[in-house]
Amino acid sequence: MIAKMKSGFVVIGDTQFLPGYCLLLAYPEVGQLNDLYGAARDQFLHDMGVLGDAIKEVTGAERINYSIYGNLDPFLHAHVWPRYPWEDRHYHHLPPFNYPLEVREAFTNLFDTGKHGGLMRKIREEIERRM
Repeated sequence: MIAKMKSGFVVIGDTQFLPGYCLLLAYPEVGQLNDLYGAARDQFLHDMGVLGDAIKEVTGAERINYSIYGNLDPFLHAHVWPRYPWEDRHYHHLPPFNYPLEVREAFTNLFDTGKHGGLMRKIREEIERRM
């Protein structure tokens, strides 16, 4: 876990083929964005944007992609993906899940505290600065 925000928890992705990939997990748990109303929905979307701002600042990404599916895990969570100019041009303009499984889940891209702990700390600090 990286940080607690007003609408949920920020965790780092279990794969870091795009360094800085994080998720915002809604808390309390709801099934989907459409189950939130008013201030609760606004807060989740606001927190998602703040997380994206923090990731962009820390990683120097050229843009941030946001995705909410819930098809496999039926609870509200947002994927927040940094996108970089060094990405393979074939995948650069596609959703990150279009990368081949052997890239996404390559051993060298799996989350490792020793390798990614500093990145987590910087994202946490930037989130706290923005809250």
